[in-house]
Amino acid sequence: MSEFLSQVLFLFQRLTWLSVIDLTLVTLIFFAILLVVRDTQAVTLLRGVFLLIIVISLMTSLINLPAFSWLIKNALPALLLAIPVIFAPEIRRGLEKLGRAGGIRLLSRQVPTSDGSLQQTVKAVATACARLSARQHGALIILQRGDSLRDFVQTGVILNSRVSAEMLMQIFYPNTPLHDGAVIISDNLLVSAACVMPLSASGILNRTPDRQMGLRHRAALGISEASDAVAVVVSEETGSISIAHGGRMIRRLDSERLENILLAFYRPEDSAQQTTGWLKRFLRIPSIRQPED
Repeated sequence: MSEFLSQVLFLFQRLTWLSVIDLTLVTLIFFAILLVVRDTQAVTLLRGVFLLIIVISLMTSLINLPAFSWLIKNALPALLLAIPVIFAPEIRRGLEKLGRAGGIRLLSRQVPTSDGSLQQTVKAVATACARLSARQHGALIILQRGDSLRDFVQTGVILNSRVSAEMLMQIFYPNTPLHDGAVIISDNLLVSAACVMPLSASGILNRTPDRQMGLRHRAALGISEASDAVAVVVSEETGSISIAHGGRMIRRLDSERLENILLAFYRPEDSAQQTTGWLKRFLRIPSIRQPED
C-alpha cells in the first residue's frame, strides 16, 4: 500500500500546469465525441470498436504472435481512415450543432419577433392543434427560426398564405392533397405544405414505451436535429400533441402549454434572460417526457 501511495505521489509531483491543460483538452475532445454520438446507433458500434481494441491489445501484448501483430500494425492506418466514413452522419450532425452555436449563429438570419402577428401565428397553431387533436387528425407543423429551411420548402407545394387555424385544419384533413407531409411556417406566413422532412437517425423513440409513434414523430425529431426549427406534431393514433426541438421531444401537451412554449422560443432578446431557466427545464429533461396529472 505504501508503495502504491508513493507512486501516486510521484505522479502528482511530475504534474505541471501544461500537463493539466493537456489532459483537460484530451478529456474535452473525448467528451465532445461521446456527446455527439449520444442517443444514436453509433453508441453500439463504439462499444464493439472499444471491445475489439481491448482484445487486440491484450493479444499483442500478452502473447507473442508476430504474424498477427504485423497484420494489425499494417491494417491500423486503413481502420483510422474508415472511421470518418462509418461515423459520417454523427460527424455531420456534430458540425451542424457547432455551426449553430455561439457567435457563428450571429451570421445567420435573425428570428423575427414581431409583436401581434407572431402571437396571432402561435395562437392559430395552438388552436389548430387542439382541434386536430380532438378529431385525431395527424399533423406536422414546422416553425422556422434562425436556420433557413429553404431546401425543405422546395420539396412541397408553395402557398405563402396567412396562417390561420382554419387553413391548417383544411390542409391536414384526411385524404386531402396536402395532408401528407409537413407544413413550414416562416415570418408569420404559411410558406409551404406537403414538405418532406428528414427522419431522425437517433434511437430515442426506439427506447420509449410508446413505440407506436410513426414517421411524423421521427420527421419532427429529424428536422429538430438538422436545424433549430420547432416542430409540432399531432398524433393520428392518440391525438396527443408533441413538440420537438434540438433532438428532444415533449409529449402530451394541451393547447395552453403549447402556446406558452412556442412564445418562449420566439421572445425578443431583451426578455431572453427571464426565460432561459424556464426553457432549460424543458430542453434538459429526458428525451421523452410525460406531463404530470
